[in-house]
Amino acid sequence: MSYPLSAQMSEIMALTKSGRLTEATDLIQRRLDCSRLAPTEPAARCDLAPVPIALPVPHLPQQPGDKAQREQRAQSGSSFDRRTFAGASGKLDYFVYRPNSSAGPVPLVVMLHGCSQSAEDFARGTQMNALADEIGFMVTYPEQPRSANMQKCWNWFRPGDQGKASGEPALIAGITREIMASEPIDPSRVYVAGLSAGGAAAAIMVEAFPDVYAAAGIHSGLPCGSARDMASAFVAMQGKGKAHRPSGTQVYVPVITFHGDRDTTVHPVNSQHIHAAWEGSPDITGLKRMTTEGVSQGGQAYTNTQLLDAGGRSLSESWLLKGAGHAWSGGSPTGSFTDPAGPDASREMLRFFLQHRLAAYD
Repeated sequence: MSYPLSAQMSEIMALTKSGRLTEATDLIQRRLDCSRLAPTEPAARCDLAPVPIALPVPHLPQQPGDKAQREQRAQSGSSFDRRTFAGASGKLDYFVYRPNSSAGPVPLVVMLHGCSQSAEDFARGTQMNALADEIGFMVTYPEQPRSANMQKCWNWFRPGDQGKASGEPALIAGITREIMASEPIDPSRVYVAGLSAGGAAAAIMVEAFPDVYAAAGIHSGLPCGSARDMASAFVAMQGKGKAHRPSGTQVYVPVITFHGDRDTTVHPVNSQHIHAAWEGSPDITGLKRMTTEGVSQGGQAYTNTQLLDAGGRSLSESWLLKGAGHAWSGGSPTGSFTDPAGPDASREMLRFFLQHRLAAYD
Protein backbone atom coordinates (compact mmCIF):
# COMPACT_ATOMS: atom_id res chain seq x y z
CA MET A 1 0.00 0.00 0.00
CA SER A 2 1.35 3.45 -0.88
CA TYR A 3 2.39 5.75 1.91
CA PRO A 4 -0.43 8.40 2.18
CA LEU A 5 0.22 11.88 0.79
CA SER A 6 -0.70 13.59 4.08
CA ALA A 7 1.73 11.38 5.97
CA GLN A 8 4.43 12.08 3.39
CA MET A 9 3.94 15.84 3.82
CA SER A 10 4.17 15.54 7.60
CA GLU A 11 7.34 13.48 7.29
CA ILE A 12 8.90 15.99 4.86
CA MET A 13 8.09 18.95 7.10
CA ALA A 14 9.41 17.14 10.18
CA LEU A 15 12.67 16.28 8.42
CA THR A 16 13.04 19.85 7.18
CA LYS A 17 12.43 21.39 10.61
CA SER A 18 14.97 19.07 12.17
CA GLY A 19 17.60 20.07 9.63
CA ARG A 20 17.67 16.68 7.90
CA LEU A 21 17.48 18.28 4.46
CA THR A 22 19.12 15.45 2.52
CA GLU A 23 16.59 12.94 3.85
CA ALA A 24 13.71 15.30 3.09
CA THR A 25 14.99 15.72 -0.48
CA ASP A 26 15.20 11.94 -0.88
CA LEU A 27 11.60 11.51 0.24
CA ILE A 28 10.30 14.24 -2.08
CA GLN A 29 12.20 12.84 -5.04
CA ARG A 30 11.10 9.26 -4.42
CA ARG A 31 7.46 10.37 -4.18
CA LEU A 32 7.61 12.47 -7.33
CA ASP A 33 9.95 10.46 -9.53
CA CYS A 34 8.16 7.10 -9.54
CA SER A 35 6.89 8.03 -13.01
CA ARG A 36 10.48 7.85 -14.21
CA LEU A 37 10.84 4.13 -13.48
CA ALA A 38 11.05 1.80 -16.45
CA PRO A 39 7.85 -0.14 -17.25
CA THR A 40 9.61 -3.37 -16.20
CA GLU A 41 10.32 -2.10 -12.67
CA PRO A 42 8.12 -3.77 -9.97
CA ALA A 43 5.19 -1.64 -8.87
CA ALA A 44 6.35 -2.06 -5.28
CA ARG A 45 9.28 0.22 -6.03
CA CYS A 46 6.80 3.09 -6.03
CA ASP A 47 5.34 2.24 -2.62
CA LEU A 48 6.61 4.87 -0.21
CA ALA A 49 7.84 4.44 3.30
CA PRO A 50 8.81 7.19 5.76
CA VAL A 51 12.51 6.38 5.33
CA PRO A 52 14.80 7.85 2.66
CA ILE A 53 15.70 5.47 -0.16
CA ALA A 54 18.04 6.37 -3.00
CA LEU A 55 16.38 7.02 -6.36
CA PRO A 56 17.01 4.50 -9.11
CA VAL A 57 19.37 6.10 -11.60
CA PRO A 58 18.26 5.37 -15.18
CA HIS A 59 20.57 3.06 -17.10
CA LEU A 60 22.25 4.78 -20.01
CA PRO A 61 23.24 2.53 -22.89
CA GLN A 62 26.88 2.25 -23.82
CA GLN A 63 27.86 4.66 -26.54
CA PRO A 64 30.10 2.80 -28.98
CA GLY A 65 30.12 5.84 -31.21
CA ASP A 66 31.54 8.18 -28.57
CA LYS A 67 35.17 7.61 -29.58
CA ALA A 68 34.31 8.03 -33.25
CA GLN A 69 32.36 11.18 -32.43
CA ARG A 70 35.32 12.63 -30.53
CA GLU A 71 37.59 11.88 -33.48
CA GLN A 72 35.06 13.42 -35.84
CA ARG A 73 34.89 16.56 -33.69
CA ALA A 74 38.67 16.79 -33.69
CA GLN A 75 38.73 16.59 -37.48
CA SER A 76 35.89 19.07 -37.93
CA GLY A 77 37.26 21.60 -35.45
CA SER A 78 34.45 21.28 -32.90
CA SER A 79 35.15 20.66 -29.20
CA PHE A 80 33.35 19.71 -25.97
CA ASP A 81 35.46 20.86 -23.03
CA ARG A 82 35.02 20.69 -19.27
CA ARG A 83 35.83 23.87 -17.35
CA THR A 84 35.41 25.25 -13.83
CA PHE A 85 34.00 28.61 -12.83
CA ALA A 86 35.02 30.14 -9.50
CA GLY A 87 33.25 33.17 -8.07
CA ALA A 88 32.09 34.77 -4.86
CA SER A 89 29.29 32.19 -4.53
CA GLY A 90 31.59 29.19 -4.97
CA LYS A 91 32.69 26.92 -7.80
CA LEU A 92 30.79 25.07 -10.50
CA ASP A 93 31.94 22.80 -13.31
CA TYR A 94 30.51 23.22 -16.78
CA PHE A 95 30.95 21.95 -20.33
CA VAL A 96 31.27 24.14 -23.40
CA TYR A 97 30.47 22.92 -26.90
CA ARG A 98 32.12 24.86 -29.70
CA PRO A 99 30.64 23.90 -33.11
CA ASN A 100 32.64 23.02 -36.18
CA SER A 101 32.07 26.52 -37.53
CA SER A 102 31.79 29.40 -35.06
CA ALA A 103 33.31 32.33 -36.91
CA GLY A 104 32.03 35.73 -35.91
CA PRO A 105 29.73 36.53 -32.98
CA VAL A 106 27.37 33.57 -32.42
CA PRO A 107 24.46 32.90 -30.04
CA LEU A 108 25.02 31.07 -26.74
CA VAL A 109 22.54 28.61 -25.20
CA VAL A 110 22.85 27.73 -21.50
CA MET A 111 21.41 24.25 -20.80
CA LEU A 112 20.39 23.24 -17.25
CA HIS A 113 19.94 19.51 -16.67
CA GLY A 114 17.30 17.82 -14.53
CA CYS A 115 17.65 15.82 -11.31
CA SER A 116 20.02 12.81 -11.41
CA GLN A 117 21.34 13.87 -14.83
CA SER A 118 24.86 14.92 -15.75
CA ALA A 119 25.82 17.60 -18.24
CA GLU A 120 26.99 14.99 -20.77
CA ASP A 121 23.80 12.95 -20.34
CA PHE A 122 21.70 16.06 -20.93
CA ALA A 123 23.72 16.95 -24.02
CA ARG A 124 23.14 13.47 -25.46
CA GLY A 125 19.43 13.49 -24.71
CA THR A 126 18.65 16.94 -26.07
CA GLN A 127 21.02 16.68 -29.07
CA MET A 128 21.65 20.40 -28.70
CA ASN A 129 25.28 20.00 -29.84
CA ALA A 130 24.18 18.57 -33.18
CA LEU A 131 21.91 21.59 -33.66
CA ALA A 132 24.83 23.85 -32.77
CA ASP A 133 26.78 22.33 -35.66
CA GLU A 134 23.81 22.69 -37.99
CA ILE A 135 22.73 26.23 -37.09
CA GLY A 136 25.91 27.77 -35.70
CA PHE A 137 25.85 28.62 -31.98
CA MET A 138 27.69 27.65 -28.79
CA VAL A 139 26.25 25.63 -25.91
CA THR A 140 27.21 25.42 -22.24
CA TYR A 141 26.04 22.88 -19.69
CA PRO A 142 26.56 23.85 -16.02
CA GLU A 143 26.65 20.73 -13.84
CA GLN A 144 25.16 20.51 -10.36
CA PRO A 145 27.36 18.44 -8.00
CA ARG A 146 26.01 15.98 -5.45
CA SER A 147 27.64 18.08 -2.76
CA ALA A 148 25.03 20.77 -3.49
CA ASN A 149 22.07 18.41 -3.85
CA MET A 150 22.17 14.65 -3.34
CA GLN A 151 20.01 14.05 -6.42
CA LYS A 152 21.92 16.68 -8.46
CA CYS A 153 18.80 18.87 -8.63
CA TRP A 154 19.14 22.63 -8.92
CA ASN A 155 17.86 24.08 -5.65
CA TRP A 156 15.14 26.21 -7.28
CA PHE A 157 12.94 26.08 -4.15
CA ARG A 158 15.41 27.80 -1.79
CA PRO A 159 15.16 31.60 -1.38
CA GLY A 160 18.96 31.86 -1.43
CA ASP A 161 18.97 30.32 -4.91
CA GLN A 162 16.22 32.48 -6.41
CA GLY A 163 17.94 35.86 -6.77
CA LYS A 164 20.87 37.34 -8.63
CA ALA A 165 23.11 38.30 -5.73
CA SER A 166 24.21 34.85 -4.57
CA GLY A 167 23.71 31.10 -4.80
CA GLU A 168 23.24 29.04 -7.93
CA PRO A 169 21.86 31.87 -10.14
CA ALA A 170 25.03 33.89 -9.49
CA LEU A 171 27.17 30.87 -10.44
CA ILE A 172 25.22 30.18 -13.64
CA ALA A 173 25.31 33.84 -14.63
CA GLY A 174 29.03 33.86 -13.84
CA ILE A 175 29.58 30.93 -16.20
CA THR A 176 27.56 32.71 -18.88
CA ARG A 177 29.59 35.89 -18.57
CA GLU A 178 32.88 33.97 -18.48
CA ILE A 179 32.05 32.33 -21.82
CA MET A 180 30.89 35.64 -23.27
CA ALA A 181 34.25 37.16 -22.33
CA SER A 182 36.37 34.32 -23.72
CA GLU A 183 34.46 33.22 -26.82
CA PRO A 184 33.02 34.99 -29.91
CA ILE A 185 29.52 35.34 -28.42
CA ASP A 186 26.86 37.79 -29.60
CA PRO A 187 25.80 39.39 -26.28
CA SER A 188 22.36 40.18 -27.64
CA ARG A 189 21.60 36.50 -28.32
CA VAL A 190 22.18 34.58 -25.10
CA TYR A 191 19.47 32.11 -24.04
CA VAL A 192 18.78 29.66 -21.22
CA ALA A 193 16.82 26.40 -21.18
CA GLY A 194 16.28 23.52 -18.78
CA LEU A 195 14.35 20.37 -17.88
CA SER A 196 12.36 19.86 -14.67
CA ALA A 197 14.47 21.34 -11.83
CA GLY A 198 16.65 22.79 -14.60
CA GLY A 199 13.54 24.34 -16.13
CA ALA A 200 12.66 25.90 -12.79
CA ALA A 201 16.23 27.22 -12.58
CA ALA A 202 15.92 28.66 -16.11
CA ALA A 203 12.78 30.52 -15.00
CA ILE A 204 14.77 31.99 -12.13
CA MET A 205 17.63 33.03 -14.43
CA VAL A 206 15.48 35.14 -16.75
CA GLU A 207 13.71 36.84 -13.87
CA ALA A 208 16.98 37.58 -12.08
CA PHE A 209 19.01 38.48 -15.19
CA PRO A 210 16.75 39.94 -17.91
CA ASP A 211 19.77 41.98 -19.02
CA VAL A 212 21.71 38.79 -19.85
CA TYR A 213 19.21 36.31 -21.32
CA ALA A 214 17.08 37.24 -24.31
CA ALA A 215 14.65 34.29 -24.00
CA ALA A 216 14.07 31.09 -22.03
CA GLY A 217 12.97 27.52 -22.77
CA ILE A 218 11.33 25.68 -19.87
CA HIS A 219 10.57 21.98 -20.26
CA SER A 220 8.44 20.36 -17.54
CA GLY A 221 9.43 23.11 -15.11
CA LEU A 222 7.96 25.61 -12.67
CA PRO A 223 7.79 29.41 -12.40
CA CYS A 224 10.25 31.40 -10.33
CA GLY A 225 9.00 31.94 -6.79
CA SER A 226 6.56 29.01 -6.83
CA ALA A 227 8.18 27.56 -3.70
CA ARG A 228 10.14 28.85 -0.71
CA ASP A 229 11.14 25.56 0.93
CA MET A 230 10.92 21.79 0.41
CA ALA A 231 7.36 21.49 1.64
CA SER A 232 6.04 24.18 -0.72
CA ALA A 233 8.13 22.69 -3.54
CA PHE A 234 6.26 19.44 -3.09
CA VAL A 235 2.94 21.31 -3.25
CA ALA A 236 3.95 23.29 -6.35
CA MET A 237 5.16 20.20 -8.21
CA GLN A 238 1.78 18.59 -7.58
CA GLY A 239 0.10 21.59 -9.24
CA LYS A 240 -1.38 23.00 -6.05
CA GLY A 241 0.77 26.11 -5.85
CA LYS A 242 -0.06 29.61 -7.03
CA ALA A 243 1.09 31.42 -10.14
CA HIS A 244 4.01 33.69 -9.32
CA ARG A 245 3.44 37.35 -10.23
CA PRO A 246 6.57 39.35 -11.05
CA SER A 247 6.90 42.84 -9.58
CA GLY A 248 5.54 45.77 -11.56
CA THR A 249 9.05 46.75 -12.61
CA GLN A 250 9.98 43.27 -13.89
CA VAL A 251 11.23 43.15 -17.48
CA TYR A 252 9.33 40.71 -19.68
CA VAL A 253 11.51 37.98 -21.18
CA PRO A 254 10.06 35.80 -23.99
CA VAL A 255 9.49 32.19 -22.91
CA ILE A 256 8.63 28.89 -24.59
CA THR A 257 7.44 25.90 -22.55
CA PHE A 258 6.95 22.19 -23.19
CA HIS A 259 4.94 19.97 -20.84
CA GLY A 260 3.30 16.54 -21.01
CA ASP A 261 -0.32 16.53 -19.90
CA ARG A 262 0.28 13.23 -18.06
CA ASP A 263 3.39 14.39 -16.23
CA THR A 264 3.07 13.05 -12.68
CA THR A 265 6.39 14.53 -11.53
CA VAL A 266 5.67 18.21 -12.26
CA HIS A 267 2.02 18.95 -12.92
CA PRO A 268 1.41 20.65 -16.31
CA VAL A 269 -0.52 23.49 -14.68
CA ASN A 270 2.91 24.88 -13.80
CA SER A 271 3.52 25.77 -17.45
CA GLN A 272 0.21 27.65 -17.42
CA HIS A 273 1.43 29.49 -14.34
CA ILE A 274 4.66 30.46 -16.14
CA HIS A 275 2.72 32.11 -18.94
CA ALA A 276 -0.01 33.53 -16.68
CA ALA A 277 2.65 35.29 -14.65
CA TRP A 278 3.22 37.66 -17.56
CA GLU A 279 -0.40 38.41 -18.46
CA GLY A 280 -0.22 41.80 -16.79
CA SER A 281 2.96 42.84 -18.59
CA PRO A 282 2.57 45.91 -20.82
CA ASP A 283 4.92 44.21 -23.29
CA ILE A 284 2.31 41.64 -24.32
CA THR A 285 -0.79 43.83 -24.69
CA GLY A 286 -2.32 43.79 -28.15
CA LEU A 287 -0.77 40.47 -29.15
CA LYS A 288 -2.59 37.91 -31.29
CA ARG A 289 -3.23 34.49 -29.76
CA MET A 290 -2.92 31.54 -32.15
CA THR A 291 -3.58 27.91 -31.24
CA THR A 292 -2.59 24.97 -33.44
CA GLU A 293 -3.33 21.26 -33.00
CA GLY A 294 -0.87 18.84 -34.55
CA VAL A 295 0.83 15.44 -34.47
CA SER A 296 4.59 14.91 -34.56
CA GLN A 297 6.26 12.52 -37.00
CA GLY A 298 6.55 10.07 -34.11
CA GLY A 299 2.79 10.18 -33.52
CA GLN A 300 2.74 12.53 -30.52
CA ALA A 301 -0.33 14.81 -30.50
CA TYR A 302 0.14 18.34 -29.18
CA THR A 303 -1.44 21.76 -28.79
CA ASN A 304 0.75 24.76 -29.58
CA THR A 305 -0.39 28.18 -28.32
CA GLN A 306 1.48 31.35 -29.26
CA LEU A 307 1.17 35.06 -28.54
CA LEU A 308 2.32 36.84 -31.70
CA ASP A 309 3.25 40.47 -32.22
CA ALA A 310 2.31 42.47 -35.32
CA GLY A 311 5.34 41.13 -37.18
CA GLY A 312 4.46 37.49 -36.47
CA ARG A 313 7.15 37.04 -33.80
CA SER A 314 6.22 34.60 -31.02
CA LEU A 315 6.73 36.18 -27.58
CA SER A 316 5.05 33.57 -25.39
CA GLU A 317 4.65 29.99 -26.59
CA SER A 318 3.28 26.84 -24.97
CA TRP A 319 3.46 23.23 -26.18
CA LEU A 320 1.09 20.84 -24.37
CA LEU A 321 2.01 17.24 -25.25
CA LYS A 322 -0.99 14.92 -25.12
CA GLY A 323 -0.40 11.68 -23.26
CA ALA A 324 3.26 12.52 -22.57
CA GLY A 325 5.02 12.22 -19.23
CA HIS A 326 8.10 13.80 -17.68
CA ALA A 327 10.65 13.66 -20.51
CA TRP A 328 12.39 15.90 -23.06
CA SER A 329 10.17 15.92 -26.13
CA GLY A 330 11.83 14.63 -29.30
CA GLY A 331 15.01 13.77 -27.42
CA SER A 332 17.44 10.98 -28.15
CA PRO A 333 17.22 7.66 -26.26
CA THR A 334 20.99 7.88 -25.74
CA GLY A 335 20.18 10.30 -22.90
CA SER A 336 17.91 9.84 -19.89
CA PHE A 337 14.33 11.13 -19.50
CA THR A 338 13.63 11.63 -23.22
CA ASP A 339 10.61 10.94 -25.41
CA PRO A 340 11.77 10.41 -29.01
CA ALA A 341 8.16 10.32 -30.30
CA GLY A 342 7.41 13.92 -29.42
CA PRO A 343 7.93 17.12 -31.40
CA ASP A 344 11.57 18.25 -31.33
CA ALA A 345 11.73 20.55 -28.30
CA SER A 346 15.39 21.44 -28.93
CA ARG A 347 14.75 22.58 -32.50
CA GLU A 348 11.57 24.45 -31.59
CA MET A 349 13.33 26.23 -28.74
CA LEU A 350 16.09 27.33 -31.14
CA ARG A 351 13.48 28.61 -33.60
CA PHE A 352 11.88 30.57 -30.78
CA PHE A 353 15.16 31.85 -29.34
CA LEU A 354 16.54 33.17 -32.60
CA GLN A 355 13.55 35.47 -33.03
CA HIS A 356 14.72 37.45 -30.00
CA ARG A 357 17.58 39.79 -29.14
CA LEU A 358 18.18 41.92 -26.09
CA ALA A 359 16.67 45.34 -26.76
CA ALA A 360 19.78 47.04 -25.37
CA TYR A 361 21.73 45.86 -28.43
CA ASP A 362 19.15 46.80 -31.08
